[in-house]
Amino acid sequence: MPLLIVLIGVILLIFMIVKLKLNTFVALVITSFIVALMLGLPLTKIPTTIETGIGGQLGHLAIIFGFGSMLGQLVSDAGGGYRIATTLIDKFGRRWIQVAVILASFIIGLALFFEVGLVVVLPIIFIIARELDMPLMYLGIPMAATLNVTHAFLPPHPAPTAISDILGASLGHVLLLGIIAAIPTIIIAGPVFNWFLHKVYPQVYRKNIDISVLGDYKEFKLDETPKFGISVLTAMMPVILIAIATICSFIFPKSNPVNEFIQFVGAPDLAMLLSLIFAIFTMGLHRNKTMNQITDSMVLSIKQISVMLLIIGGGGAFKQVLVDGGISKYISSLFAQTNISPILAAWLITALLRVSLGSSTVAAMTAAGLVAPMAHQFGSNSAMAALMVLSVGAGSVFCDHVNDAGFWMIKEYFGLSLKETLLSWSTLTSVLAIAGLGSVYAISLFV
Repeated sequence: MPLLIVLIGVILLIFMIVKLKLNTFVALVITSFIVALMLGLPLTKIPTTIETGIGGQLGHLAIIFGFGSMLGQLVSDAGGGYRIATTLIDKFGRRWIQVAVILASFIIGLALFFEVGLVVVLPIIFIIARELDMPLMYLGIPMAATLNVTHAFLPPHPAPTAISDILGASLGHVLLLGIIAAIPTIIIAGPVFNWFLHKVYPQVYRKNIDISVLGDYKEFKLDETPKFGISVLTAMMPVILIAIATICSFIFPKSNPVNEFIQFVGAPDLAMLLSLIFAIFTMGLHRNKTMNQITDSMVLSIKQISVMLLIIGGGGAFKQVLVDGGISKYISSLFAQTNISPILAAWLITALLRVSLGSSTVAAMTAAGLVAPMAHQFGSNSAMAALMVLSVGAGSVFCDHVNDAGFWMIKEYFGLSLKETLLSWSTLTSVLAIAGLGSVYAISLFV
């Protein structure tokens, strides 16, 4: 019966999002109320459960998301992303062009959401492909794969950050293990899949692509953009601070004053704040921008993530209903009675939700609420909890198809037909998700 209630809730959620075209946040809250009633939660307790779920989920995460979005916008508006991409592509040359695209997309992808990163990097890739007389798809696949991996695996992106909070994993562990898992995943879903797809489906590799669908985008003169080093440092500053703090936590004793200071500076909230202040100077004031211009960029970035924040809050509400209604413990106990790995279970649940719901964030948030007790069984082993986060992240990008906005962006930007997008992009995201699961499994053998 509990599983039937969850199934009805998920079907209802899918129906409202896909068929009724209802706002995802509203659909999540409605579903949360209905599922809470079906689970028999006391009527007076349901509103409190919903509020607790939304508030508890957003809490400090709003700081990380907000500051992270502002940082990415400042880097983008100053031309830092343009400088990073063009410099790496120029240094690596034609032979290693895919490696250059991957590195550029990885650095930019740390600071920008998938859709925003796509819009920032694609015009640069388009120009390079035209100059080298290459099909746009040849450079587009490693770019899109890399942006998708950073979006799914690495904080401060919304889904991995929120999932880490739900599963009780250290953001530092998720970041370090996520980077390790990202490397083979990107190689398989990028250059390797690119080679395979070119062999079996060459018609998508066309050179006469028009990306006018991007609309107006800001063109930069290279000499007017920030230097390469400061652009990379600014984009990666949160990652650097959090990674240093995580590494030092293994090296120094907790009571060491130096370590206490490093942990303070490397705490996600403060790391994001310090990185944003650094970006205001390097990408703003140092570029002779006024504070009004800088503030406008920051306000714009918040508008872009406002819907995402609400969706995450709605996912938190649904998660809390599942927890208070005993569903999480019930599902966890079911898997405990089987030999299936918690990592595989987390991936399967998330992948099924992803195919059904379309939104990777909603799928990840819902799945995290269901598998949380499985992650908590690891106790103090934060590394295993981090691998659960990465498993959910890998499952959340599985088989992107017609019910997700990213699918249609790829279709239009690369000039593909519906069939071509399904055979190329949907297949790519499936390969990416499976490769990600394999990478996480491999890491689990050593932690």
